[in-house]
Amino acid sequence: MHELKIFYLIMIFSLQLRLLLSLDYHYLNNHIRLFSLKNLPLLPMENIRNFCIIAHIDHGKSTLADRLLEYTQTVSKKDLQAQVLDDMDLERERGITIKSHAIQMNYELDGKKYVLNLIDTPGHVDFSYEVSRSIAACEGALLIVDAAQGIQAQTISNLYLALENDLTIIPVMNKIDLPSAEPEVVKDQIVDLLGCDRDEIIPASGKTGMGVLDILKAIIDRVPAPKGNPNAPLKALIFDSVFNSFRGIIAYFKVLDGEIRKNDHVMFVATKSDYKADEIGILKLDKSPRDVVKTGDVGYIISGIKDAKEVKVGDTITTVNNPCLDAVAGFEDVKPMVFAGIYPVDTEDYEELRASIEKLQLNDASLVFEPESSAALGFGFRCGFLGMLHMEIIQERLEREFNMTVITTVPNVSYHAYLSNGTDYIVNNPSDFPDPSRMDRIEEPYIKATIITKSEFIGPIMSLCINKRGIIKNQSYLTTDRVELIFEMPMAEIVFDFYDKLKSISKGYASFDYHQIGYQASDLVRIDIKLNGEPVDALSALIHRDNAFNFGKKICEKLKELITRQQFEIAIQAAIGAKIIARETIKALRKDVTAKCYGGDISRKRKLLEKQKEGKKRMRQVGSVEIPQQAFLAVLKLD
Repeated sequence: MHELKIFYLIMIFSLQLRLLLSLDYHYLNNHIRLFSLKNLPLLPMENIRNFCIIAHIDHGKSTLADRLLEYTQTVSKKDLQAQVLDDMDLERERGITIKSHAIQMNYELDGKKYVLNLIDTPGHVDFSYEVSRSIAACEGALLIVDAAQGIQAQTISNLYLALENDLTIIPVMNKIDLPSAEPEVVKDQIVDLLGCDRDEIIPASGKTGMGVLDILKAIIDRVPAPKGNPNAPLKALIFDSVFNSFRGIIAYFKVLDGEIRKNDHVMFVATKSDYKADEIGILKLDKSPRDVVKTGDVGYIISGIKDAKEVKVGDTITTVNNPCLDAVAGFEDVKPMVFAGIYPVDTEDYEELRASIEKLQLNDASLVFEPESSAALGFGFRCGFLGMLHMEIIQERLEREFNMTVITTVPNVSYHAYLSNGTDYIVNNPSDFPDPSRMDRIEEPYIKATIITKSEFIGPIMSLCINKRGIIKNQSYLTTDRVELIFEMPMAEIVFDFYDKLKSISKGYASFDYHQIGYQASDLVRIDIKLNGEPVDALSALIHRDNAFNFGKKICEKLKELITRQQFEIAIQAAIGAKIIARETIKALRKDVTAKCYGGDISRKRKLLEKQKEGKKRMRQVGSVEIPQQAFLAVLKLD
């Protein structure tokens, strides 16, 4: 019996020992894995390649990026999905890239290990600032051209951005597997554009994975390694940032000189603020911590910054103890193209809206804003956007990410007003429009618009542009079937619905790109919308005199549809100064007060009607008209 007890005790002890050992093994295994991640042997700078993907909208950038991640085994099979780098719901729903996305890949070629830092960029013209910032962090670019659609407007625009920054261009002809692909025709277009050999163009398919290994080889062979001095003081360029409610502001940077280590005492040059580098690392699918990030690499820094104003995209990071002598040139300040007021639905949410916009500006440096007030809407912000899609995305992101429901006023561009006394100022808001009697002239911004389309749509596109006060400057055939049209036109004319109309009349084939070319004098007037004689400043608009009557008439008709009937009559008027140019009337809801008079003298009925009339008059004096939210964007859908 005693021997049996000893046997059981030995058995229990051995089981506990095995359990402890297995726990320790897993504990040690996890720590060894984390330790090995943080202390991976760093590759020499000549084995690093930084590149981005640039193309027109829907030419397959994100799909090709997915294949690159798959072939380099950066993303496991279970994490692999379409548009794997697009982490916003909005990007997946619309099938477009809104934000640039950086990720590091490891690849081995001919027995040598390489680190490839990829940045996937947006294709829409409204997000070109994202592309310019990504290009500044790279030495090479994959220029993707759709084998079915060929070279389009934004392809050329992004290419020029890359060439200005001396990037090595690798042309890739994507979607080669499509039945409608015309590889020989598209190759000719690429050769004409780049002046490269036909052999340098890589045929590929993001869908099937064809040509991906050739692309990876070309990146290693053609893209130069980053230049920089590893022994110099730290100099790193911030090219993006994001707000995290738990960790504070996370800045993404590229190290140009020196190295950054965990717990370093660092300084942001533009703001002169210094912080401790609590965590640094590289950008895999998730953030991967490291103890050191060296010259030529792209990484992130978390230093517990809570105030959005402390981090500026284009700023330089250096160390406090051994600062660099000169800061990086950074980026050009963004020039907003479209201005609109953003107001909270509830005026009490003003401060919350300010905080939300500041956090959003961290993630989207092209958004600019300043406080303003409106008699109709209270306190809000005057925001500058790069285009109408940008404005729509910002409004959507405020609602989804920050739970802020906002009212957006009529979008407009900025004008230069010159007064008779020689002074001049910028008019960003119709309410700033000067008194015509004191004004010498007003100038509006003009753009050079490039439209590439099929030859069968030339007629309708020319009609559209001429109706928008456009002047044709050049027309050239790229191929027998593709035409490039160049117009000069006022920017105010493309703000509302130009792009949508262009896509409709060309059945989606036309591509559009533009850049500002300066200001020209124009005959502009301010249209005020009045409800019962009271102007609604949020619905005011600056418009060319020739279009003023039609615009005023249409907006009055639209408001008549949208505003609900009241107990009193509502007069909707469009006015230029004191002159009324259009009017619509919403009749009052009325009760038949004479119903009880079943006969007798007419004076009894008249007496009751006069009494009702007096009541309506008093009600009109004290009553206010509720303007629905749709009315503020009704101008965009007047046609």
